[in-house]
Amino acid sequence: MKQVLLVEDDKRLADLVEQFLTHHGIKVTVLERGDLVVDYLKHHQPDLILLDIMLPGSDGFSIIKKIRQTFTHPILFLTAKDCDFDHVTGLELGADDYIIKPVEPHVLLARVNNALRRAAPVTNDNSQELNFGQLHINNSMRTVSLASENVILTSHEFELLWLLANKAGEVQSRDYIHKTMIGREYDGFDRSVDVRVSRLRKKLDDDLSAPTRIITVWGKGYIFSPTAWD
Repeated sequence: MKQVLLVEDDKRLADLVEQFLTHHGIKVTVLERGDLVVDYLKHHQPDLILLDIMLPGSDGFSIIKKIRQTFTHPILFLTAKDCDFDHVTGLELGADDYIIKPVEPHVLLARVNNALRRAAPVTNDNSQELNFGQLHINNSMRTVSLASENVILTSHEFELLWLLANKAGEVQSRDYIHKTMIGREYDGFDRSVDVRVSRLRKKLDDDLSAPTRIITVWGKGYIFSPTAWD
């Protein structure tokens, strides 16, 4: 049974989400204060966190800053604000997705299941390892190393790297990345793909001002360079 940590101070909403997800085979633990999350994660390792932004004790942005380096499973923000700044900020801090409240229960379930499915280890052994110079990617183990150093990626960052590296040398459009990674059509304005690529570049020691490892093709998308890892 998958385990979800729900951090939400609206008790009525928290009860509804807990009951609905539990009914669909997902175990839910609820915390009503943000300042309880760090200590909880010292003793528990949920498969996914549903994290409200406006919380007593510590807000969602502060929480993700504290936990993202060690908690690599999916984090989905719950937000009542339909505001691009909140969404972009959350993604830049390492959120995998955001859900605007109020949300239809079956949509919430679909987004949770989608994130859990993408974070699950791959069990087949066909073409599950890619090597480019000093970069080694193992999809079965979901590990990455660069110049013999382990690179810690979130589940979503790993999926993005695997998607690009599997098509090394080929342009991958924002539309394709957005639909594949997030499961929704790209509307032409959503910056989530760009934010995710930027985070991935940082972790792979790419030059953010003139990237050579994950290259932007203006108006088209991104290319993973197969020759820039020596």
